[in-house]
Amino acid sequence: MSHLFRRFRLHFLALLLPLLTLLASPAQARCTGQNLLDALSPDESARLTAATDRQPFARGNLWQATRGTDRLTLLGTYHLSDHRHDRMISTLTPLLARATQLLVEAGPEEEKALRRDIAENPGLLFLTEGPSLMQQLPAEDWQGLSAALAARNIPAIMAAKMRPWYLASLLAVPPCDMGAVAAGKGLDHRVMAMAADRGLPVRALEPHTTLFTIFDTMSAEDQLAMLRSSLLMEDHVADYSATMADAYFRGESRRIWEFLRLTTAKLPGYTPDRANAEFAQMETLLMTRRNQSWIPVIEEAAAQGETFVAFGALHLAGEQGVLNLLAQRGWTITQLSP
Repeated sequence: MSHLFRRFRLHFLALLLPLLTLLASPAQARCTGQNLLDALSPDESARLTAATDRQPFARGNLWQATRGTDRLTLLGTYHLSDHRHDRMISTLTPLLARATQLLVEAGPEEEKALRRDIAENPGLLFLTEGPSLMQQLPAEDWQGLSAALAARNIPAIMAAKMRPWYLASLLAVPPCDMGAVAAGKGLDHRVMAMAADRGLPVRALEPHTTLFTIFDTMSAEDQLAMLRSSLLMEDHVADYSATMADAYFRGESRRIWEFLRLTTAKLPGYTPDRANAEFAQMETLLMTRRNQSWIPVIEEAAAQGETFVAFGALHLAGEQGVLNLLAQRGWTITQLSP
């Protein structure tokens, strides 16, 4: 499972951004990693395309859903700042203008509540008893971790008392993207700023405690394994970041999910069956349960007036993706041009 966590911890950025901005430095440039999809052979690319095409609503970031007089605009977002968002912003302006409210994963009030909870209970992010990570990890691992943290301007003495899942999630952000995190201008935040300018109410799709609920399901051993796996990926973290960003702006976030499924099956000790089983478990944890809990919130909002909904793009596609769940409940889904 640790292999999967090290690949998918970037998916937690929507939840982690309010926390990451507390430590991120704005002084670094954006990443220029290599796109791993471009290195695929023609046969591998064809298999990846076939796997992607088997999923409902596999491509596209912007959609409309209608049922009777109810209407939704659904936007899949990318959580880091990028100049390529500008084109989408111009498309979104008239769509937001006719909405009566905006739903997001975590709005300003949830971000405030998250910071408040951490201030009142540091144990949510930090080890308040027992051995530090410096004591728990082998000396070689701690040395590598300290170097990775130094590249992100995070003091090792502070990191020694962080919970392993939080530290591993920090390592999900390449040093060259820490500035983008600090800027806080991913598409989610830009849409929220547009809504604020229009006086549009902003509501959350889920409680601000979702982050902690997800990681509470992980044992201490799994969290340490996640951290060690993150260190193994350090040399290539910029490539994964660049690949995910490029796929998003091509409207192909689901392609990344299927790419990771296929490449995981080739890892030592893995088979396609094992990879599929672990991916199903991870999809349930990261997406399916949350998607299902969002549907009543979305439908209740839509009954009150036209609603704009924005969330991470990986939540759109798939059998248990938001779009297919809505379609199963009688909504007509139409893709919009970005």
